Amino acid sequence: MAQYFSILLVLITLGTGLVWLLDKLLWAPKRRAALARAEQAAGGELDQDSREKMLAHPSWVESCRGAFPVIAAVLVLRSFLFEPFQIPSGSMMPTLLVGDFILVEKFAYGIKDPVFAKTMIPTGKPKRGDIIVFKYPEDPKVDYIKRVVGLPGDKIIYRNKHLYIQPACAEGVKECPGLSEVTSVDKGKGEFYLGNFPLDRRTETLGDVKHDILLNYAFPDRVGEYFEQPGTRPDEWIVPQGEYFAMGDNRDNSRDSRFWGFVPEQNLVGKAVFIWMSFDMDRSPDSWLPSWVPTGVRFGRLGPIH
Repeated sequence: MAQYFSILLVLITLGTGLVWLLDKLLWAPKRRAALARAEQAAGGELDQDSREKMLAHPSWVESCRGAFPVIAAVLVLRSFLFEPFQIPSGSMMPTLLVGDFILVEKFAYGIKDPVFAKTMIPTGKPKRGDIIVFKYPEDPKVDYIKRVVGLPGDKIIYRNKHLYIQPACAEGVKECPGLSEVTSVDKGKGEFYLGNFPLDRRTETLGDVKHDILLNYAFPDRVGEYFEQPGTRPDEWIVPQGEYFAMGDNRDNSRDSRFWGFVPEQNLVGKAVFIWMSFDMDRSPDSWLPSWVPTGVRFGRLGPIH
């Protein structure tokens, strides 16, 4: 849907821009020439009302002239700088909640054309711990949001709720890093639930990023549903070059790279950087209002995303 909107925005910008250009270079000079001929035929300058009528733009041209700079500014802002997204599910809890509205930095991983999403100017690569928005590999029309866990060349193991990473060995390095468990600190449970089960909240450190995750120790890992990479065990993966391994912070309620594989670099949309609005969606089933109507605003959640 977002891709279709981008294409529509480009077409509208081109259409209104073309009208603006034709009016500036062709139609406006013709109106001025017609005015000059009318004044010459009248033997002098016409009155102000007549001059304004002859020089006036047609209403549809005036609409396009007024809309063009606004639409062009929106196109530049949305395509190359920032794009708003809404969090639709709880897969990134507790970092992001249903009802959060976020800004995604589009230029974080390259400036791309708004139609074909091909990188025109490289600007950077995802880092471990980044929260990324990307085109879902199994259905590129759908936008997904997850956290980068594995970089190209990394070995990832997720076993019994424990995450292990062996970073890729840099070329020319004699001693490569070994496999190590990602550290996490217990913060208690009972704040969040999955059904009737209270979730354990832990603070995890991924690279330079500290963030909270949720775990349900009463819920076994769904190893039988994991994406199987040839040459590795069912709960192990080696990230190919040009791809990334991404997981949700709500580990037992997230369909992520464990289940469908890796995120190709060309699927990257941008980096989630800011919560600009957050609505509480906790409406009871017996309410006469639709479930999508907010019950309040969570002002305390506004700010940078970590």
